[in-house]
Amino acid sequence: MNLMIVDDHAGVRRMIRDLLVAPGDVLQECASADEAVRVAGEFQPDCVTMDLRMPGQCAFAATRAIRATHPAARIIIVSSYDAPGLRQSAHAAGAAAYVNKDNLAELPRMISRNQDEQLKL
Repeated sequence: MNLMIVDDHAGVRRMIRDLLVAPGDVLQECASADEAVRVAGEFQPDCVTMDLRMPGQCAFAATRAIRATHPAARIIIVSSYDAPGLRQSAHAAGAAAYVNKDNLAELPRMISRNQDEQLKL
């Protein structure tokens, strides 16, 4: 699986990497949504974890841009902020799910190797 982790904090990227990366996975880490959009076309991610609040482009715009170049990519918005409006905006942008950073332990269950499985938003 091509896995992309997008977060401006290296420590958070490391935690997500430790939770998700399995043998055989190819990993791309990005420190901004702008960087993720730039490399997504070539990297062709199967799954993306995208921090909600980072400098530069907003996560929702980046989600739309990545899905435009790679529609099969499953994007999970990861955030410290949790509000119904944010979840609705994530869904409208094409995100497959939304997880609060307090619940990162949920990510392995959400990153099913079965691409047909539905993720919850």
